Amino acid sequence: MGVTIAMKSWIRNAARTAAGFIVGMTGLLVLALTGTGAALAGTGQPSPWQINLQGAASPVMESIHSFHTFLLVIIIGVVLLVLALLILVIVRFNEKSNPVPSRTTHNTLIEVLWTVVPVLILVAIAIPSFRLLFLELDLPKADLTVKVTGHQWYWSYEYPDNGAFSFDSLMVATADLKPDQPRLLTVDNEVVVPVNKIVRIQVTAADVIHSFALPSFGVKIDALPGRLNESWFQATKEGVYYGQCSELCGRDHAFMPIAIRVVSDAEFASWVEKAKQEFASVETPERLAQGDIVPAVAGAAAR
Repeated sequence: MGVTIAMKSWIRNAARTAAGFIVGMTGLLVLALTGTGAALAGTGQPSPWQINLQGAASPVMESIHSFHTFLLVIIIGVVLLVLALLILVIVRFNEKSNPVPSRTTHNTLIEVLWTVVPVLILVAIAIPSFRLLFLELDLPKADLTVKVTGHQWYWSYEYPDNGAFSFDSLMVATADLKPDQPRLLTVDNEVVVPVNKIVRIQVTAADVIHSFALPSFGVKIDALPGRLNESWFQATKEGVYYGQCSELCGRDHAFMPIAIRVVSDAEFASWVEKAKQEFASVETPERLAQGDIVPAVAGAAAR
């Protein structure tokens, strides 16, 4: 008798848990697909309480969004199927409903299904996954090249196709931010690229491993000392897009933001001419372990 009561109590608790899970999953799905502005991810930078990927601003990121949605549908379908089977077992095969349990040990049809169906699901996932990887790794003919070098703890950029000028990009301190500038993401010198042009990025590091990541462009590539990695993006919308170093690289890892400003062709040409003059006459700064910025010559003398 006690066992029967305990079993009934367990079934009730399981049913409540299942119902709560269904309600929670439904709520999350509604927020993810149609949620409020506070829940949706913005484009170019993180949003408060976001529960989705950042908005797409390149063909690669648009493909990542599509693949993510496709996977979400499959995952929800699998979860709901397993949940339905669990509820079926609880309701139909409990002691009261099924006092004489079956002694069946094998079922050929079911065994074939639970082998073949997962294989088909994995194949369905693999095909678009391989297409996406090929899109990310197959570099098209570039309109311009930007070389990126990671340092502890800032980024350096070089434009070899536009006069071979280079500059360093450091985070702006919170006290120096303007009202419309995001904290921990704003830099003193932004990367500038033209809209709808294919930009090849060559990424390396001068000291330890870093990772160059731009969520809205679908770019994330390691910066390794002594090695040159390549990736690409094609920004489809004008604006400022932010990223960060995504590889733990030491004390100030959290303070290595990336800012890319996408402008029109005319604005880019004007910026290049200005940058050639501005950065050609400035000594390359060097960041010491203490976080101070000094000219490279002075830094070498100090060491």
